[in-house]
Amino acid sequence: MTDPPPSAKTPSRLARLRRRLSGAAALGAVLIVVGVGYTAAASAGTPGGARAATQPQDSVEVRKGRHLYEEGCITCHGMILQGVQNRGPSLIGVGQAAVYFQVITGRMPVARQEAQASRKQPKYTPEEVDQIAAYVQSVGGGPVIPGGNLRDGDLAEGGELFRINCASCHNFAGRGGALSAGKRAPELTPATDKELYGAMLSGPQNMPVFGENQITPEQKRAIINYVQTLKQTKDPGGSGIGRLGPVPEGLVIWIVGIGALILTILWIGAKS
Repeated sequence: MTDPPPSAKTPSRLARLRRRLSGAAALGAVLIVVGVGYTAAASAGTPGGARAATQPQDSVEVRKGRHLYEEGCITCHGMILQGVQNRGPSLIGVGQAAVYFQVITGRMPVARQEAQASRKQPKYTPEEVDQIAAYVQSVGGGPVIPGGNLRDGDLAEGGELFRINCASCHNFAGRGGALSAGKRAPELTPATDKELYGAMLSGPQNMPVFGENQITPEQKRAIINYVQTLKQTKDPGGSGIGRLGPVPEGLVIWIVGIGALILTILWIGAKS
């Protein structure tokens, strides 16, 4: 069988080449469409919406916070805040409020695993704490402590809310108290306005989270006003004994008085 002349081979080869090029172009277009769709879906499903991992380049504060995070937090909480098993929880969604409270009070970073992280001297300056919190907020989103005066709420309402929601753990005078499993509700004396607000928003450890639906921002300010006023109020009559009123004072007097009377009777009996 004789080969077709060269003039017949050329159009056939060109047709095959055009088909291959058109197929490659179609495949590339499909891949581009799939990639764009996946990126959009991933961004929509990430807490904070468009705040992806590349977002922390927006401000100097966030960039500094990212550097501090990568130096001191990444080994326990992961490169993208996803957490590390048996080391640290995920920070996605905890927000600026939780990070600020934990780091400014020295609870984080922890030196060792315990039943409860205790308050200690913070490792970072207040400025660095704000930077770390800003970075975590930019990536993971979550509750944010508002600015301005955080204790301009109604004092009487704050006292009532504190007794209903807080006194069962923190004591009527904010002195703290023992909980189960070796844990303890901390004393509120050293807490600042911002720390109190952050704790209510984030619910550290055994504390419940008080969102905007449970306690409104105005009510949170009222509670803070009450707690800070309580700390500043002195006891002109002497020891407040937990500030529970005359009942504990009478009980102490009764126990001490009866005890002294019994000791006196025993001493007289021994002498006679």
